[in-house]
Amino acid sequence: MASAVRAGRRLRRAAEGGELAALPAGLQAELEAALASQGALVPFSLLRRLHTALREAGSPLYLHELLEGCEIDLPEVPVPPRQMNGTLAEFGRQVRSVKAVVITIFNFIVTVVTAFACTYLGSQYIFAETAARVLSAVIVASVVGLAELYVMVQTLEGDLGKL
Repeated sequence: MASAVRAGRRLRRAAEGGELAALPAGLQAELEAALASQGALVPFSLLRRLHTALREAGSPLYLHELLEGCEIDLPEVPVPPRQMNGTLAEFGRQVRSVKAVVITIFNFIVTVVTAFACTYLGSQYIFAETAARVLSAVIVASVVGLAELYVMVQTLEGDLGKL
């Protein structure tokens, strides 16, 4: 953030030419010291005091006239070094991996529940009792679940491809 201005010709001429003679001696000396410093940087705090002193003295000079040609001094912002660990590409790979696992688990649950529901509804034509229908649905859902687990294990080992 800027905290000083680089003095322009108008401010230097006013300080050297005696246009600011109505200022208190301490403020005038501080302004001359700032103008003589390297880069002629005048801090904003000094400009505020200068503005107040010009108002109190009833000077015909206005601060914006004195600041004509001045440049705001913006300090160099240090650029932090990039962190190579934890890049976005690595994060993307991790998200894809987690996404694949979540989809696989969701697929497993949907397959087992669907097998149970289809067997339960389809067995009403074979069994009259609810207990027999539920038992047959549990058996079929278990077989489908074991088959699905077998396929998942083979996939994770790499026999059927990567996730």
